[in-house]
Amino acid sequence: MSTILVVSVIIVIIVLLLSVITTSKAYTYKHTVDPRTEEKKDNSINTNDENH
Repeated sequence: MSTILVVSVIIVIIVLLLSVITTSKAYTYKHTVDPRTEEKKDNSINTNDENH
């Protein structure tokens, strides 16, 4: 019975350590954003108030 408890505690510690390591790597990762392309001059959305 005690061996099951020891193995369970070891597994919990390993999972906790992996979670902490993964989270810390995720926070240190630098995200990049692609530059915006020029928007089309002829938009499909009509901004004039002609429809009202």
